[in-house]
Amino acid sequence: MESRPRPSTEPGRAGEATWLPDDFVAPTRVPLLDGRFHLRPISPDDTELDMVAVMGSQPRLWTIYGDAWGWPPADMTADQDRADLARHADEMTRNESFNYALFDADESALLGCCYIDPPEQPNTDAEISWWVVDDLVGSDVEAELDALVPRWIASDWPLDRPHYPFRDE
Repeated sequence: MESRPRPSTEPGRAGEATWLPDDFVAPTRVPLLDGRFHLRPISPDDTELDMVAVMGSQPRLWTIYGDAWGWPPADMTADQDRADLARHADEMTRNESFNYALFDADESALLGCCYIDPPEQPNTDAEISWWVVDDLVGSDVEAELDALVPRWIASDWPLDRPHYPFRDE
C-alpha cells in the first residue's frame, strides 16, 4: 500500500533527493501551543497511535487525500501502516520526503500529520499538506497548526515556492 507517490529517481526530475540542498538537516521537533503539542518525524514505532488517528478519521481523510493518494483505505491493517511508516522514516533519512506527526506533550496521542514532499506542480519547490484528527477539527490546535505550518516552512526550510495542495486549490 502506498500512501503517497514515491519521489522520482530519474536524474533531473522533480522529486529526486536534490530537491533540497545536500547539507539540509530537517527539524526534529517543532513546538505548538507553548509546548502542549509538537511535531516530530514519524516512525514505525508510532504505528499503534497512528492507526487510532488515521482510522478514527478515515472517512474525512479519504475525502481529502483519497483521489490524489488512494489513502487511507478503509481496510488498512496495522502491518500495512507499519510498513508505510517505515518507508516514510527511510525517505526522511535521505531527505526525499518528510512526514511529521502531531503529538500531545507526552506523546500519548497522535493527533495529525504534516507532509513535506518534492514538487509536483510547475513553479513550485515543495508540496505541503497537513491534517488533524476529527476531534480537533475546528479547535485551537487545528487553527494553530494551520498558522504554524506556513511560518515554519518559511523560516526553517530552504523553500521559495511551496505549494499547499488541498488548501491552495
